[in-house]
Amino acid sequence: MKLLIVDDEELTRTGVITSLDWVSLGIDEVLQADDGVHGLETARLYKPEIILCDVRMPRMDGISMLERLEKILPDTVPIFMSGYSDKEYLKAAIKLKAVNYIEKPFSISEIETAIREARELYTQKVHSRRGETLHSMETASRLALQLTLPYGSNSQIIEQLSSELGLTMNASTYFTSFIVKTDLFLDASIPSMTDFYQEFLDFLESFHMKCIYLEKKMQYLVYFLFSQNGPTSRQLQSVNTYLCSHFAEIGHYSMACGDTVYGLSKAYQTYTSAVILLQSSYFFPENTLLTSAQPDESPDIQSNIFSDSPAAAFADALSRLDQTSAENILQKLYTTFYKNHRFLQNPVKDLYYKLFLCLEDARHQQKIAGSGNIESIAETIDDCFTFPELHQTLINKTKEYFSKAENTSQENPTIFLIKDYISKNYMNETLSVKDISSHVFLSTSYVCTFFKSETGQTLNQYITEYRMEKAKQLLKDARFKITDISSRVGYSDGNYFGKSFKKYSGLSPSEYRERNLQ
Repeated sequence: MKLLIVDDEELTRTGVITSLDWVSLGIDEVLQADDGVHGLETARLYKPEIILCDVRMPRMDGISMLERLEKILPDTVPIFMSGYSDKEYLKAAIKLKAVNYIEKPFSISEIETAIREARELYTQKVHSRRGETLHSMETASRLALQLTLPYGSNSQIIEQLSSELGLTMNASTYFTSFIVKTDLFLDASIPSMTDFYQEFLDFLESFHMKCIYLEKKMQYLVYFLFSQNGPTSRQLQSVNTYLCSHFAEIGHYSMACGDTVYGLSKAYQTYTSAVILLQSSYFFPENTLLTSAQPDESPDIQSNIFSDSPAAAFADALSRLDQTSAENILQKLYTTFYKNHRFLQNPVKDLYYKLFLCLEDARHQQKIAGSGNIESIAETIDDCFTFPELHQTLINKTKEYFSKAENTSQENPTIFLIKDYISKNYMNETLSVKDISSHVFLSTSYVCTFFKSETGQTLNQYITEYRMEKAKQLLKDARFKITDISSRVGYSDGNYFGKSFKKYSGLSPSEYRERNLQ
């Protein structure tokens, strides 16, 4: 906890600071100010939990200072001290709920007792306020959920919940919704969204706006902004900037701002307009905010991209090792879908799933060991937050295919089968030489000898190298935790993985990540 001493007598401040064992009192930091004005500034900046304050001071007395702070720091506990037996000051102190009123000269034990009581009172106030806040937020979340539904049979529920929260929502209220899509919920290190919500409410207060919000399906945040005056375009732009800045600091997101509507019965319409925009956001780069005010610059493409079977053309180019044709097909797809409001996510993801399968089929035809299977392809697509990320992943895989096809002489079919089996099972910790030998119908001793003679590596060396290279790829993606990467490449023991990775690369996993994410 932090404690602020406000007294115009330097001797008093110094005496208190040097005489007490602050650690035993649970105080981590002691601040000081020489009058009420400086005390007010210091308290606003550092937000102390306890304030030990003189009553009479030049420029601003202690009572006036704490009356102003009560609105900013409602949980802060004041302890007054004074050399004057002034009943009016004492009454004011009681009104401000000071935990104690100490008359000068005071004893150290008296101050220690007062500080301990202040700590207990502060803890009680915080717990009580948190309970009230959680209840209010739960109620606000239920209200926000009702606003995502068509207005009608739920009108009484909305009226009851808004009344309970002391909010005005009627036929004269303006509503604007924001929906944020994010996977931040999966990261335990991300600050609580409820904490941000309180900050957001403070930000909106200057615009005379209020807000309620809802978390949906562990991936979406729905904010309803409302006020009795219609928001100006400049105000909405300020809100846009504020939200984008916040979410950009903690990860990637897609965001949509719905149309502003007038009247409680139309609140649902601002939500649906945001939902429609958010569906299109998949085709834009991450950290993009879409609004209906932005012009629709979607390519006006009438051809039926799905029935023309680009997958068949792509497969043909891969089988002929025609890299130029394959890349032209992918470029046409990118031009078609990028920033296009006219497509839905799922049909496009299905198409790209087929394209990834084409790569797998071609890889088998060319006897190129790879890392794909049906499960990993689906996982790859799900891991891509936006279409541009998905498309770039396919481009990278395609370039890798042609590079390996060009540089790989016709590999021994048995070596191909071994490498292919490893590529599909490297994530299993129990993967062994015996498993591999059973797969290719050879004895374990012969497999080891044969693999070494053909490749110059032992099987275990190849497996370790394969796992480490996969780990390198995953470490370059900040979304994956190092502990998760360890298990993804076949190591249940994170410490052993770390030692193995450092031995292989010369860097620890965290060092490698830091160097490659700069």
